[in-house]
Amino acid sequence: MSYTLITANRNYSSWSLRPWVLMKGLGIPFEDRIEPFTKPSNYDEFRAFSPTGQVPVLLDDETKVWDSLGIVLYLADRHEGVWPQDPAARAFAQSAVTEMHGGFSALRNDCTMNVGVRVQPRPMREALVRDVARVREILEEGLARFGGPWLAGEALSVLDAFYAPVAYRIRTYGLDVGEGRAWVDRVIAHPAMQEWETAALAETWREVSHEEELLSCGAITADYRKA
Repeated sequence: MSYTLITANRNYSSWSLRPWVLMKGLGIPFEDRIEPFTKPSNYDEFRAFSPTGQVPVLLDDETKVWDSLGIVLYLADRHEGVWPQDPAARAFAQSAVTEMHGGFSALRNDCTMNVGVRVQPRPMREALVRDVARVREILEEGLARFGGPWLAGEALSVLDAFYAPVAYRIRTYGLDVGEGRAWVDRVIAHPAMQEWETAALAETWREVSHEEELLSCGAITADYRKA
């Protein structure tokens, strides 16, 4: 196996973060290849390496795997620790991961990912209130049922990786997730997340449509990105 993981800008690319932090956290070696967002639609350029024109994409020699969920399922067939071993924790993780993959549209749209800023959000519409409440339920349930410090028990797993972009959103917009904040602080402090964040703050390029989405979400109160 010789992996190359293709991702995009560290500030913006929440879907890229999922397999990246999982592979880093589990010590799965890979070549790190960044293909930045340079305009509102990078479909034509990304089609050169991605069937969907999107990132992330995992290359394993001649095998190409796309979509964050497809990538972690592929890795789970080849590496220990992707899913928790405990059956109850595994079932919880599988359900919560697929829920995140297919849901939370209000959270994605109203709280766009940008690692390097802090935002005073606009008044939350009802759909966003429900999404934040549901995230809080998942975080608190995972910690309470399986004893922490990670969402499915003692070891970091794909469940933590899939909710890692949400941890940045919670911090950026000051969202209330109750006792789930302990996990937010823990996952952001993980060395892999710190490596991602350091790269995000060092990025100097800006993509206009992503920046416009950010401004539509609220008022920027701090920007820690390199000018």
